[in-house]
Amino acid sequence: MANRERVRKAEELMERVMKGNDASHDAFHVWRVRDLALCLAREEGLSSNPDSMEIVELAALLHDIEDYKYLRDQSEGRILETFLDEVELEKSKKKKILEIIKGMGFKEEVSGIVNFEKCPEFGVVQDADRLDAIGAIGIARCFTFGGSRNRVLHDPAIHPRSDLSKEQYMKKEDQTTVNHFHEKLFKLKDLMKTEAGKRRAEKRHKFMEQFLKEFYDEWDGTA
Repeated sequence: MANRERVRKAEELMERVMKGNDASHDAFHVWRVRDLALCLAREEGLSSNPDSMEIVELAALLHDIEDYKYLRDQSEGRILETFLDEVELEKSKKKKILEIIKGMGFKEEVSGIVNFEKCPEFGVVQDADRLDAIGAIGIARCFTFGGSRNRVLHDPAIHPRSDLSKEQYMKKEDQTTVNHFHEKLFKLKDLMKTEAGKRRAEKRHKFMEQFLKEFYDEWDGTA
């Protein structure tokens, strides 16, 4: 099967699986991540290798279709591997795509067991996903997700959790939307893998800092 046909089928699968998600993790999120991942890949010098670019594009398109936060039943946990088999992807590419997707989440990084330094495709896909979690769009997505889960906007009595383990991060406990900035979003700038990602993260990080300062000032009635 030709590369563009695989990409088209991946786009169709992604749109179908993610159709019922809230706007923080919908198809538009994936389109942004795909476009940004390809852009980062070009800046990181991967565009001379068609295999690398195919891995980047497919991994970006498929990275959220088995997101644990949105799985409706256990059968959805096999969609990814089944799809990669159906599109006749080479075993080496399939292995790398699965490794990227299964290892790129923040919950994996806090566990301290993920190491993909020898996989440049991993860095650009993960950085693209994390860039979409910060800055102006990241702020919008954060509050959209919090609203979809009926979370409290802010409560000064509920403090952000520190030194989270993977299990604690995934635990469905009462937390505020604003605390998510401290528990995850403000940490992403320093976790970027690529130079291209680091450059973009600086600007987006500063924007979030300015936003949250204004938020706290308005909350306290000082602004």
